[in-house]
Amino acid sequence: MSSTPLVLIIDDHPIVRGGCRRLLQSADYTNVIEAASGHDGLKQNEDRRPEIIILDLNLPDVGGLELIRRLGEGNPGVKILIFSMYEDPVFAARALQMGAMGYVTKNDDPEVLLDAVEQVRKGVVHLSHIVAQKLALLNLRPKVSPLHDLSPRELDILELLGAGKSLAEIADRLELSYRTIANITSQLRNKVRVSTTGALVKFAIEHGPQRLLRSDGSSS
Repeated sequence: MSSTPLVLIIDDHPIVRGGCRRLLQSADYTNVIEAASGHDGLKQNEDRRPEIIILDLNLPDVGGLELIRRLGEGNPGVKILIFSMYEDPVFAARALQMGAMGYVTKNDDPEVLLDAVEQVRKGVVHLSHIVAQKLALLNLRPKVSPLHDLSPRELDILELLGAGKSLAEIADRLELSYRTIANITSQLRNKVRVSTTGALVKFAIEHGPQRLLRSDGSSS
């Protein structure tokens, strides 16, 4: 591949975006643009048509798993590589289901990210070693995670509940009606076997993405 691809980095942390840009430029990926939010990323994706997107799942305005679908719809053929703090294999599995081609964690070495960019550019699905191991274990033991049976939309809502968002705030952020969010929340309660929204929020705090971030001591 002779031409330099346009790479879009979508992450709400300037330090992460800057570090990714410098790393990519060191490997001769000189055509790099950035977005600090999901909505900005969607606009740049449609306006600039990048070949590769490096995407954080934990953005302040759009659910990361839902964003994968919308990016693909706005720019068919774009290759999306997830770069996230989430090491739970459920998120990797759901990201691939939504159309991502790779998944690397922010605990991986820089060379792992560069290798993943090269592989997804070639059209090869690529997972970092630690994620691939955990995903294999998840497939062997499907009940190892309480999040296993949740859909990408349900995972997005669970994350927002764990972050203290109300149903109205979640509806606004995901651009859905309050009734739709209430219905999905009811389905979530049934799936995780809790009887009240308060108990579901407690479950989200104990088992959802925010717990993973706190236990790691980092932010995504």
